[in-house]
Amino acid sequence: MGIVLPVLFALLSASSNALATVLQRRAALTVPQTDSFRPGLMLDLLRRPLFLAGILAVITAGACQAVALATGPLALVQPLFVLELPLALLIASTMTRERLPAALWPAVAGVVLGLGIALAAASPSGNRTHLELSRWIPALLLCGGAVVALASAGLRRPLGRARAGCLGGATAICYALTAALMKTAMNILDDGGLGAFLTAWQTYAFGLTGIAALLLLGHAMQGGPLVASQPALTLGDASVSLALGVLLYEEHVRTGWWLVPEVLGVGLIVFGVFALARGGVSTA
Repeated sequence: MGIVLPVLFALLSASSNALATVLQRRAALTVPQTDSFRPGLMLDLLRRPLFLAGILAVITAGACQAVALATGPLALVQPLFVLELPLALLIASTMTRERLPAALWPAVAGVVLGLGIALAAASPSGNRTHLELSRWIPALLLCGGAVVALASAGLRRPLGRARAGCLGGATAICYALTAALMKTAMNILDDGGLGAFLTAWQTYAFGLTGIAALLLLGHAMQGGPLVASQPALTLGDASVSLALGVLLYEEHVRTGWWLVPEVLGVGLIVFGVFALARGGVSTA
């Protein structure tokens, strides 16, 4: 079975997340905008059918992600979510009946090709299933501090790209941490059954970080254009997840001469992401 199952379910999850992003963005534009964090925003959004459809897409994505993380390395699964950006823009262009500009197709190709080259060269491996609490504490503190810093910076900005980018970055860290916690929780479920899963702190921790990500995403989607929040969310999730996979789960990526195609692949991804961000597609 190898990497086929985690890759397949990661791609399904990325597609579902891309759909959720577009639906939630469109729903966020229908509620009153605010310059500060407003807990009531989520209640307003939950009254929108588009947002509820987005929630269903998120749940589907979460189920697929859980299978992918239970069967493959974090450093392999989460970087595949880079594909969310081109997928989100393609879905948005279809929903708004606007053709994706021809100039953006090379950027889409760059993201896809770059991801393929980078992952093939890195060949992430390792599937550690259990982590001591002493390994979790530094990761939780660092990620939590970064989320607070980015969210605070974003909420001090006026509505626009900077605000959306900061909040998108904070959301990305929450997503990456959620994935890392979910991976351990799924391994606990596999090894110890439902009882062990329901009594593991990681189960409730990934639930809380997932809720935090959802709350931040709502404000990121409302705070500025999709082309500002989505790149921060996409690249941030992949980068932080890769770091957590290597540093927390002790997963391995190839080095030496393999760094040459890895850097080439990452360069193509970054080029594609920022080209898509500059071009953009309206989701209104």
